[in-house]
Amino acid sequence: MSIEPLIARGGSRVQEHEDLGMKTTYRVGGSVRALVTLATRDDLDELGPLIFSSPLPFFVIGNGSNVLVADGEHEVIAVQLTGDFTAMHWRDEGGHVIVDAGAGLDLPVGARRLASEGVAGFEWAVGVPGTFGGAVSMNAGGHGSDMAASVVLVQTRDLDGVREWGLDDLRFDYRTSAIVANAIITDVRLELTHGDVTQSQALIKDIVRWRRENQPGGRNGGSVFRNPPGDSAGRLIEAAGCKGLRHASAMVSEKHANFILVEPNGRANDVFALIDIIRSRVFETFGIGLVSEHRFVGFGAER
Repeated sequence: MSIEPLIARGGSRVQEHEDLGMKTTYRVGGSVRALVTLATRDDLDELGPLIFSSPLPFFVIGNGSNVLVADGEHEVIAVQLTGDFTAMHWRDEGGHVIVDAGAGLDLPVGARRLASEGVAGFEWAVGVPGTFGGAVSMNAGGHGSDMAASVVLVQTRDLDGVREWGLDDLRFDYRTSAIVANAIITDVRLELTHGDVTQSQALIKDIVRWRRENQPGGRNGGSVFRNPPGDSAGRLIEAAGCKGLRHASAMVSEKHANFILVEPNGRANDVFALIDIIRSRVFETFGIGLVSEHRFVGFGAER
């Protein structure tokens, strides 16, 4: 089966040979065979079966953080959730606040909106440049918390239809979950608490200031490696002599060694090569194999 039925049915919702690299936060890299934009539940009902049954693999791009797309074009379908999938609603229930968020909503946007309404417990997410769907799939976290601390239900769609995942089903662990690769996360439910608007907004301000002081801006994909048990990936990379290390158009940040910056008009393949160099040097120095937080597209292997 080809992807021609998806292209024909999708119309303007399917962009062929789309430059995906520029949609990542690295803003370098190649293109994919097709980018499918789903803005409504009807879009998903209509095009979802064609995506799931396509001979090409697919993945959800989110807002492009923690994604590196190899230079060149790749026989892959990328899916982007917009519109209805960026909505968020909340209600009181038994003394808690139940929040229903679309998987395409940016975490910082959700964190700020909740804080402004006096909903507490999600302030940490203002510092995570991802979407709710991506954050659930990898159990994103920071500043002393993570998605596992508040997620109670996740809804996905795959070739077999809709599935609901309870907390036990999700099997959250450090930067991992049980969500399968052949499913699209559509909705995330959180259980939070009532709080004080002033305190929540002050906490958000502190988190934003800390990140500006301690993490680089520019073209990067966020933290490159997971922290190994009892240690910090940034510390290990710096101690292995990699802070400031350059490979062609890519360089390890001088501000935080677990970030890689890439020059404008640089190459995704340079970033990938530098990731391998860092991993090798840390292993040679400490015998620790760093595991990347990134999703790699077109490199032929998950690293």
